[in-house]
Amino acid sequence: MILEPLTGDDDGTLPGPLLTEIAALYATNHAFFELSGDFPDPHRITVEQVAAALTDELAHDGAEVLLARSAGRLVGLAATLAHHPDPASGDPDPWIGLLLVDATAHRAGHGTRIAATVEDRFRTAGRTALRLAVLDNNPGARDFWASRGYTFLRHAKDLEHGRDCTVMRKELLGPE
Repeated sequence: MILEPLTGDDDGTLPGPLLTEIAALYATNHAFFELSGDFPDPHRITVEQVAAALTDELAHDGAEVLLARSAGRLVGLAATLAHHPDPASGDPDPWIGLLLVDATAHRAGHGTRIAATVEDRFRTAGRTALRLAVLDNNPGARDFWASRGYTFLRHAKDLEHGRDCTVMRKELLGPE
């Protein structure tokens, strides 16, 4: 599996074919987007909506979107933050804001490999822990992260939409 940072053209725009490929990945995940409410119609996610969502993700200081490819095919992506978006939080850890796997390839191990690679990137950068927030209405995701060693930290509302979430944290000790 290869993780590559999402980068735009010289003017910051995303190339059309790449954006279309990412939008197709988002579109396979209508069940997740029904839970999250991130798109008005999770069964009709458009390229323009995905472009806006990616722009929003990348607008945060220290944000990165990593594209995951397996055998040349886009199988997932991870959006990360080098630090909590609210500087007043006092939170020292980086965050995984989103891990999205092509729904047609769920249960093939891609999510586990993407998560491990993201963890390794932060570990290599000298970070000692990683946090994320899981929507409370998504117990499958909470179970996935718990199986990866993330533990309950607190309940909270997400910053952008006020949705109920469970904040989880994992210590990044030595190589995985």
